[in-house]
Amino acid sequence: MTHRTNYSRRKFLQISAAGAAFAAMPAMSAATGGSLLRKATPGFIADVEIEFAAQASQATIIGGGPATRVQSYSAKLLKGPANTLRALPDNYLGPILTLEKGQKVRIFFNNRLHEPSIIHWHGLHVPQRSDGHPMYTIQPGEQYVYEFEVLNRAGTSFYHSHAHDLTAEQVYRGLAGLIVVNDADEAKLDLPRGEYDLPLVIQDRRFDGRNQLQYLHAMPERMMGFLGDTILVNGKPQAQFSVKTRAYRFRAVNGSNSRIYKLGWDDGTALTAIGTDAGLLAKPETRPYIMLAPGERVDLWLDFSGRAVGSRLTLYSLAYSGALPGMHGGMGMMQAQLAQGAKFPIAVFNVNEKVGDSPKLPQTLVPFQRLSDADTDNRDNPIPIALSIRHMRPLLNGLSFSMDRVTDYEKVALGSIKKIRIFHDHGEAGREHTTGMGMGRMGGMRRGGDEAGQGMGGMGGMSMDMAHPIHLHGQQYQILSRNAAKTDAADYSTVKDGFIDSGWKDTVLVMPGEEVNIVKPFQDYKGLFLYHCHNLEHEDLGMMRQYYIG
Repeated sequence: MTHRTNYSRRKFLQISAAGAAFAAMPAMSAATGGSLLRKATPGFIADVEIEFAAQASQATIIGGGPATRVQSYSAKLLKGPANTLRALPDNYLGPILTLEKGQKVRIFFNNRLHEPSIIHWHGLHVPQRSDGHPMYTIQPGEQYVYEFEVLNRAGTSFYHSHAHDLTAEQVYRGLAGLIVVNDADEAKLDLPRGEYDLPLVIQDRRFDGRNQLQYLHAMPERMMGFLGDTILVNGKPQAQFSVKTRAYRFRAVNGSNSRIYKLGWDDGTALTAIGTDAGLLAKPETRPYIMLAPGERVDLWLDFSGRAVGSRLTLYSLAYSGALPGMHGGMGMMQAQLAQGAKFPIAVFNVNEKVGDSPKLPQTLVPFQRLSDADTDNRDNPIPIALSIRHMRPLLNGLSFSMDRVTDYEKVALGSIKKIRIFHDHGEAGREHTTGMGMGRMGGMRRGGDEAGQGMGGMGGMSMDMAHPIHLHGQQYQILSRNAAKTDAADYSTVKDGFIDSGWKDTVLVMPGEEVNIVKPFQDYKGLFLYHCHNLEHEDLGMMRQYYIG
């Protein structure tokens, strides 16, 4: 209870400070708006209206014992196509939300928990007010109204809790669900549909002897990220799929707090992807395995044509190394029986019926605009995202999250396209980005409060390199390059062939020592948009910042 009380007080202070900062800056105030709670906008004519609720509930996860206490989303369709919502039976995961590009959507979110919460529509390009920024977190019994037009192209996204300090545990206890977006370009393709288009939400959890979720708050475990010892697929352990001798589309989502998966077949068959994060690729990509970090999605083309009826294939997370520092890199956290980088089965596919009709893998998928350095206005001075863990604090650019602070280099012009450099900071690499850049509060005030108190370089203490999945809210971005010169070559060789970097992304896995350059548009919407590590324990510890688009 103390944790929740402290959270409420911190939330009040943060909102008060944010309100003061916004009031002092007319442009910021106009972008963010005044009140935290809203009613439906009369002039916004919604094509789809949904009533969402978060509540405590129970679900049967482990058979042969008590139901598991969880937190879950429920939803009721008030207006729109009948296929907008599809519930997964007897499940803690929220209903699958199916949207069409161009639809106007209104969602009434009711918080029926006993603690604050808010929903983030991970992967959707929406206005700040509808993005689930923690400044809009609502208290028990309150309602929040989301309104947005679906601008995304066809692809797979997901929604989850985003209340600061509470995100990791609320997602762990069940507050997440899948989003499917369709559009006209995808409709032209002969892709698997209906019963052949299936979710593959992968999570790891830990249960006690009474089937209750165990989530530990010990600092060493929080620093590395929570690892469970039971793998769940679509909310169930020991997942099995009955498939026919034809092609399927499986929408794989890494819904774990910190576990990184290396997807691969037990018989060595290559995997084919047709989409990453929130969009289809220009053409299919085939890899010996596919890396999937927390927050990432990949649409898999799994073709069982030619397989004998009665055959079984097992999808594994294959072994890899180097994601965690030092002794943790080889064995994971001592509390976890299933280490980060261990090999283990995810799901079994049983071929049980022979059919003759199956779509063929398209050679090309959708039109794709490739961005480059030349499209950016800062190609020689990229915006930094420096990753570090110092004094038991995970940091971005040497700073922790603060609701009311934006540095000068985090202020970007609406309509601009920026180059961003993501790298591991070892104390000296980031100095060039802090000198003369006026890092501080909104409007150039000096640092203080919840921030680290020291810039990059000169913080002292031991720095730990580990893999970080970096998620940027707002528009998707493209990956320009990866530089592995400072990685451990042996470790990097176990993951390097599993990155699919040719599509639109909103989350990218950055391995220890690696540098990743991306190009990101900042278009359509003004306001504050977060960027953070999607290791959810790191996010709650403050490894999160925000851009102000104005």
